[in-house]
Amino acid sequence: MVNPGKKIRIEKVNKKEGEQVVFKEVLLMEKSKKVEIGTPFLKGVEITADVIKQGKGDKVIVFKYKAKKRYKAKTGHRQPYTEVRINTF
Repeated sequence: MVNPGKKIRIEKVNKKEGEQVVFKEVLLMEKSKKVEIGTPFLKGVEITADVIKQGKGDKVIVFKYKAKKRYKAKTGHRQPYTEVRINTF
């Protein structure tokens, strides 16, 4: 759940720091203790957010091994993300 002013990390979006992102596909919204659920999305609802920074997550090690075959492979992966601050609903 997000509120105005909250910072969240989302999948990487191709925007620069300081630019705005608009989310038009909203699935669920709570307004004054009333919950609205979209089918599949809510109509006329937009959420705007400012891009704070682009970054990469923690490294995840992937290790493959086959017994008795002398095979082993070690690789790493860092998932890119975008950190945004929610402005308005």
